[in-house]
Amino acid sequence: MSTPAATQPDSRTAHGALADAAHDREVPEVDLLSALVIRGVTLRNRIVMSPMCQYSAQDGFANDWHLVHLGSRAAGGVGMVIVEATAVTSDGRITPGDVGIWSDDHIEPLARIARFVHSQGAVAGIQLAHAGRKASCDLPWKGGARLKTAEEGGWPVVAPSPIPFQEDEPLPLPLDEAGIDGIVDAFEAAARRALRAGFKVLEIHAAHGYLLHEFLSPLSNQRTDQYGGSLENRMRLLLRIAERLRALMPRELPLFTRVSATDWADGGWDIDQSVELARRLKSLGVDLIDVSSGGTLPTARIPVSKGYQVPFARRIHDEAGISTGAVGLIADPQYADEIITGGDADVVLVGRELLREPHWALKAQQVIGEEQVWPLQYGYAVKRRMK
Repeated sequence: MSTPAATQPDSRTAHGALADAAHDREVPEVDLLSALVIRGVTLRNRIVMSPMCQYSAQDGFANDWHLVHLGSRAAGGVGMVIVEATAVTSDGRITPGDVGIWSDDHIEPLARIARFVHSQGAVAGIQLAHAGRKASCDLPWKGGARLKTAEEGGWPVVAPSPIPFQEDEPLPLPLDEAGIDGIVDAFEAAARRALRAGFKVLEIHAAHGYLLHEFLSPLSNQRTDQYGGSLENRMRLLLRIAERLRALMPRELPLFTRVSATDWADGGWDIDQSVELARRLKSLGVDLIDVSSGGTLPTARIPVSKGYQVPFARRIHDEAGISTGAVGLIADPQYADEIITGGDADVVLVGRELLREPHWALKAQQVIGEEQVWPLQYGYAVKRRMK
């Protein structure tokens, strides 16, 4: 016997009741200064110091400059500090001044930085990188030109295909499958060292025209084997690395990946492919996509303006269902707060503005109307002066 219609539950009424109940519950407001929990790691706010190369290492070793540079921003109130692109092999450095992690000897100087960052209440992260065909360049304040010979201090560079970044540069050496396996092993070994150094977040650098991005983009990858051609093949190397790193990391520690959402060039890597890549990375256990853009072509016309990459972070966030970070010309604390409150991204990565203003996070606290949380050594004097 069928149930009388009058006694059947009205699905619209039930859904409406649930909606009303949800509306009645107090939903905590999330803003730039809200804490963020990712796996077992808590960021005290959603301000992240973007990884920025200092070109000040020798033989890959971090030094006092890196300690003071990164430590001062941790003391300045950011939620997380990410160490600059750190080379997983010596020939994966952009310049001879890059920080490296290809040797166990590199661990302790980096561990010193991680310890200090944590002592200031911030989370220490590190970006693992290989520069690919954009390696072996001079220091930027010396012009940044490609170092083409050993006499100039340069070294041979590798890439997916023998296509140079600049037309007048020597051809990079295309990696064979053994070489690709070696890159995967190098990222794994670097990740193990980073964990031994005490970093709580690892980020894979797959952006800005460096090696992993070179494999993703059809403009730099013209291979005909299993690492070239289709989107599936071009993603293969990055996905192998992400899977390997997630398997070795403790479950409570997050894994990020930085991507360039678009090459800003016809026929290149684009946002549609980035969304699909983000879905695949999420399925492998990547926790957040750090969304940048560009870097594959020196001739790309990039419409640089305030927050110009934020829409990419929003689209990846919404369509791939993964946490994202927004980066690029985010200098105003109020605007950064709007990115978070508007749901465009889960964290904001601040770069050059933190070079100009190490205590930018304290400024953000003031702008948003919260009490500034100064380091104890500064705060007692600041508050006494205010009284």
